[in-house]
Amino acid sequence: MSKTSSIQAALARATEAAEEAPRSVPAEDHVWRRRLVMGDPQAGLDQVLAILAHHGLLTGEGWLRSDVQLISVGDHFDWGKPPERESAAASGLALVAWLAAHPATQAVMLLGNHDLARVGELAGFTDARFAEAQAEADRIYQDGVTDEAAEQAFLARWPEVPSAELVARDFGNFRAAQRTWMEHLLRAKRFRVAHAAAPDLLVLHAGVTQEDLDVTRLPPAQREDANQVAAALNAALDAAVAGWTRGPLVIPGLHHPGDAAQGEGTGIFYQRPSLLPEDAERVRGTPRRRFDPRRLPTGLTQVVGHTRDKRSRAMLGMPPTGARDGVLRHLVTDGTRVDYAHGAPPPPAPGTAMLVFTDGAMRECQAPDYELFDLDTRAAATAPRPEDR
Repeated sequence: MSKTSSIQAALARATEAAEEAPRSVPAEDHVWRRRLVMGDPQAGLDQVLAILAHHGLLTGEGWLRSDVQLISVGDHFDWGKPPERESAAASGLALVAWLAAHPATQAVMLLGNHDLARVGELAGFTDARFAEAQAEADRIYQDGVTDEAAEQAFLARWPEVPSAELVARDFGNFRAAQRTWMEHLLRAKRFRVAHAAAPDLLVLHAGVTQEDLDVTRLPPAQREDANQVAAALNAALDAAVAGWTRGPLVIPGLHHPGDAAQGEGTGIFYQRPSLLPEDAERVRGTPRRRFDPRRLPTGLTQVVGHTRDKRSRAMLGMPPTGARDGVLRHLVTDGTRVDYAHGAPPPPAPGTAMLVFTDGAMRECQAPDYELFDLDTRAAATAPRPEDR
């Protein structure tokens, strides 16, 4: 079986899945030989599958191998430039449908802010209304510059969204069919906030601090236990979904979508670690868009996506030189000192907290250069030799 044939088969399976009504295959008990985390898959489906094929994770029939567990850290939508919008929209939906066609325990689907935007800021848009809003946003936001006067009129007409830029760029690939799938997978409890991979190893989109866990009322003594933390975060999601009948989905204190009145969304799917002096006030309280990494719960290693190397360096007060795409990175803190570097995290030490960053700018890399995180070795996954495939 060649990589190319397995990729082509998976593309066909994904297309077929996306053409059907939304569905989620239930969980199945299994022992996994390989457990891997994939950073934000904001890239064409062919690129996502090429990365998986490089690691020997696909069968000739176009599915994940039966002994492989894959955890996606979220943000399955929104990438590319305006001419790519149609293909990117279809690609993101096909990826979600393909993942959901695997057993829930095999393809673990975690929420990112772009996924939640479909049921948040974009909850009230039809395809026609969004196309109208986006055409206007494209005129207002050009080459990275916003016409502020025109934007005020835009927001008066479209109060559901925080800015013209988000409609033109960040939410650029929205289609109503994506929202239909998101609603189904949320109510089926297929999309999760967090996944406990080991007693001290938590996987989620952007990371949580002590302040975020205060919102869940999880006792401090249980915050070193990834199973307890994941259960608390997922319970908050499930309670919000159970009470959600229309409009944007809100998880009180943890996730608040943005709008014209409040600005950009806030909470645990948006926030990034920052040590910048200008963010000193922004890291206080919840929900927010920045957090102080020294407030991470000790005893936990959190595997996250959401933030690329260049941006991480900027927000941690480091020079941009040496920033790389495709590689894993880690942050270690003892509550006072913060260390950030490329590569796998060191062995956990008492009184420390760690982040492992998996968002390697998937669209910017060659498939063999994009690292996946191996949950068992706690290092970059090693692709099998050709003779072992």
